[in-house]
Order: sequence, then C-alpha cells, then structure tokens
Amino acid sequence: MLAGLAMITPGGLAALERVSHGSTVATNAILERKGAKTALITTQGFRDVLFIGRQNRPQLYALQPQLPAPLIPRDWCYEVPERLDYNGNILTPLDTTALDHVLDDVTAQGIEAVAVCFLYSYVNAAHEQAVKQRLLERGILEAWQIALSSDVLPEFREYERASTTALDAYVRPVMSRYLTTLENRLNANGKGVSLRIMKSDGGVMSAERARKQAVQTALSGPAAGVIGAYHIAKLAGYDQIITLDIGGTSTDVAICPGMPVQRPESEIDGLPLRIRLLDIETIGAGGGSIARLDAGGALRVGPESAGSTPGPICYGRGGESITVSDANAVLGRLDADHFLGGSMTLHLDEAQAAVKKLAADMGLSMEAAAAGIINIANVSIDRAVRRVSVARGYDPRGFTLLAFGGAGPLHACEVADRLQIPRVLIPRYPGVLCAFGLLVADVALDYSRSVLGLHTEATPAHLNQLLGELLTQATAELAHEGIDEADMMFRPTVDMRYQGQAYELSIPFQNTVEGKTLVDSFHTAHERTYGHAMRGRTVEVVNLRLQAVGIVEKPTLDAEAVVGGAAEAALIGHKTAANGEQMALYERDQLPIEATFEGPALAFQFDSTVYVAAGWRARVDGYRNLILERQ
Repeated sequence: MLAGLAMITPGGLAALERVSHGSTVATNAILERKGAKTALITTQGFRDVLFIGRQNRPQLYALQPQLPAPLIPRDWCYEVPERLDYNGNILTPLDTTALDHVLDDVTAQGIEAVAVCFLYSYVNAAHEQAVKQRLLERGILEAWQIALSSDVLPEFREYERASTTALDAYVRPVMSRYLTTLENRLNANGKGVSLRIMKSDGGVMSAERARKQAVQTALSGPAAGVIGAYHIAKLAGYDQIITLDIGGTSTDVAICPGMPVQRPESEIDGLPLRIRLLDIETIGAGGGSIARLDAGGALRVGPESAGSTPGPICYGRGGESITVSDANAVLGRLDADHFLGGSMTLHLDEAQAAVKKLAADMGLSMEAAAAGIINIANVSIDRAVRRVSVARGYDPRGFTLLAFGGAGPLHACEVADRLQIPRVLIPRYPGVLCAFGLLVADVALDYSRSVLGLHTEATPAHLNQLLGELLTQATAELAHEGIDEADMMFRPTVDMRYQGQAYELSIPFQNTVEGKTLVDSFHTAHERTYGHAMRGRTVEVVNLRLQAVGIVEKPTLDAEAVVGGAAEAALIGHKTAANGEQMALYERDQLPIEATFEGPALAFQFDSTVYVAAGWRARVDGYRNLILERQ
C-alpha cells in the first residue's frame, strides 16, 4: 500500500495530508486465530459464558455439530466474586483480594489483553472500572489493552456482550502494532499525516480511536464499496440502488433504499459480533471462483477460489482449475488483447482446452459449458440480491443495480435480467470504487444506552434525557477527531419490539416528546419488515443509540458539459463471440458524453471490462458513468 501511495502521489509520501485506509487485519486475526493472548474476567459463576453461548445449532440435523473454538481458552477465563442486580445496585462488592490473585496469574501467563464483562455492568460500570484501575495501578497492561464491556457494548444479552468484548480485546494489540507501523512510515518526514480507518458501518475513525475500538473494523472489508457506490449513484440522480461488488474471490451485495442500510449484529467465524454494520450479503462467487463437477456429476461454482496466484488458467500463471474468469474469456467477454488496458495478455488457448475437457465430461459443447458456469455464478448472485431486497421487504424492480469491482460490470446485465431490474449503472472507475468510497466516507462514532422498559407516557422524556448525555459525549469526541461543530450531524435511533418478542427493530428517534410518533413508526417498520403489525400490543423500548457523524471534505465531482459526439469515435473494432454474436468493441475513455451504443458490446478500461448484453442500450452520462437500460 505504501509503495502504491508513493508511486501515484506527486512528491511521494511526504506530500500526503490525509489517508483513509480499509484493512482486514482484525478480520484475518480472528479467522486465522492469530490475535493476542487474551484473558476474560467475569462474575463468579459465569466463567463459561463464551463456551455455553446460546446453544444454537449451526446445522440443525448434525448429530455431532462442530462449533467454533472460543478465542479465549478456558484456562484464561477468570471469575471474581461480585454481583449487581438488574438495576445496578451492588449485591456483592468486588472482592479485591480475589482480583489480585487473578491478576497475579494474568501476569504469570504473559497475557497481552484483558476483556472484562460483569453481569449488569451496562447499568453500573463501577466494578469493571475498578478492575481496569487495578490493572493500571499494578502496571500489568496499558489502558488500550483493557476492553470493558461497559465501554464496548453497554447493552443487555450477556453472551453477545461477552463475545464482542472478547473479540475487541483479542484484536487490539494486533491492530495497534499494524497502525503504529503504518503511522511511523507515513510520518517519517515528521509532517503528521491524518490516518483514518474504515469501520464496519461505513464510517471512518482516527487511527487513535481504532486502537481502542479495533473490533469496529472486523467486518469493514466491503463497506467502503457501498459508501462509494451510493455517493456516485446519488450524484447521478439515483438514490434507490442495489450494489453489486464482484472481485476475485467473493461477491458483496447491499441495498440502499434512499441511504445505506445498517444492521445491529453479525457473526465472524461463528462468533457473535454485536456492532452496527452495513447490511451486506457476501457469497463465494468471484472471478477466481472454481468450477467443478461434484460427486453426482452436477456443475458447481465456488466458494473455493484460485486466488491471484496461480489464479485463473487464462492468466498463464500455472493455474489448473477452471474459474469464472476462464468462462468469461472463453465466451469472449474478457478480451485477450485488451485485458488490464492491454498490459496483460490472456492465454485463451489454455482456458479453452480446460473448458473443453469439462464440457466433454458433461456431454456439452465448450460454449455451453462456459455459459453454464456463468449462469450458475449468476444464480448465486441472484439469491444474494434477493436476500437483501425481497427478504427485507423491497422490490428489486424499483432499484438501479450499481455494478463495480473488477468483474461486476461483466455480470451486471444478466443479473439485472434475472431480477427484472430495469437499469444498471457502471461507475467511471469500477475497479477502484472501494478506494473512492474511503475518500467520501464520513467520520462515524457510535454510542448506545440500555433502556429495557415498556413504552409509557414518560418514556420520550427519559429518552431525551439520555440522548442529551450521549450528545454531550459525542460532540466532545467528534471535536477530538478534528471535526468542526458546523460539520457535525447526529442520528439517534431507538431499538423497539413488541412485549414478548426476543429481538427488536431500530426506529429513528426525532428528539420529540410525542410518544405516539415513535410507537407508530415502530408499527410501520414492523409491518414493512414482517408483513404485519400488532397495533394493540404493548411496545418495549430496549436501547437508545446515537450515531455521531462528522462530515469530511470530499473529492469534487462535477458533471461535464455535453459537447456532442457519437460512440463510433471510441469504436476500435468488432469480434465474434462464442455464441456467434457480433460484439462491438469500445475504448471506454474515448466515449463522448451522452454517446449511446447497443449491445452486445464490450467497453475496455484498465480496471475492468464492461459487457453490454444484447437487448441493452448504454449511455454515457455527465459523470462518465455508463447507464445501461433494457431496450
């Protein structure tokens, strides 16, 4: 990354002022179990909270279910005598003598991070704070190495709170080492580069804060793409979009019905992670996804990937497994002479030979086998899109499909056809839209308070009081992030449910004492999500949340004036596709504003290839996006 920055920045790293960075450091540390040596300190009698969990079965009918191993071994899970009641009143004071014995063992074991999770600490954090203070007094750890559940997730649900706190402690030292190295390299000239890190909810935060909230980056990988896609689409006049990000290994899809959608929790490697994150569905279907016949002779595509090394067969790097990219090359959608702007020649003969062998095993022609591979990948993508749209109560036919990533523009038309989506938008630089998303992502800090009570006439006033406290804290911390007060924006929400329900919906809280508005909004949201509302049932208020947003300076994108010109100015030839179609070939950068052309066609650029299917018409808008619409 640093080499790339130095290469593309006039003046090298010394010229940089602000860097926004998306990282999978925390994600990989969890998946590969390469985090810090972490201990858990909890209430006496609850040492096994991470092991017992919810007893959910990942595979309902598996007689011997394989559950993911906890991050923290049982030998490093400690309990101390202390107890609060559900109102936060002290029933059993914290036993400091027992705590010191625990800390003696923590020291002897060489523990690098500690997670502290006591019962009802989300109501009263005094005992957790006392443990942290004792750790600091004894010089065992520094403050950033101690994760308190009352800071990380001050909400009820003991297992999820303990799991999220453990995850945070587990990745903090790894993330801290990485960020320290990165900052030292960026600031080698003593200038002081502002480094911001992408979060799972699509916002960014300072590197300083990322050290203390490392778990917020655990699922941030595809978030930047959604933020960049929504920014581009809104400029172009489309705010109802479904994003389609196809890379080499995976496909990420998300829906933005007027704005990106968040959800309150997820899992990573089977471990509950209760943080706000963008509602993104990820599947193992990318350009490198491997196609094969299973034991029953059925064609399968993914989730295994050939990776970048050796990669698809057509790359000529020694790959032997047929991939989605090989199928696209055989069908003529990846052109051997125009890949990576012509800087890399594809080995089409090798890909054709491999697909022919697969086709012979299936009793099909080479072209039919390649088309089958693409079709199976598209079916998987279709299902993922339905999970974020139809399953959430949205009709995809009312949205625009925004396709990006290296392979997104190759599959967009056919995915849109399957879902009857009328329009596809291909941004000017689809292969690097995630990087653009990092530049337009705003600073976002999240806060929550547990409320847990029936909604009454007094509830709105109580929520306003809590919101005032959160606003004071959020304003100060945004200022510490370098945000001016004029650039601050606050989005309060309330988690609500019907009495007796186990899970809740997040409802915008408009800072009003009119409780009727809040309850009616919940009924409406419940009806949209689940198809019904129980307007006569009592409603519970569970949590108050606040997202504090700091608006950052964004790259300026202005629509270009129409100067006239036809697509023929960018036409570089024609080719016959595998199915006999005559495809027109265009250099995308040479297409004039408002130029139009019809499919089947390919538009070449360095970071991607756009496939315009038969029956689709492409138009270049003022931002040099390609707008594809069915004829």
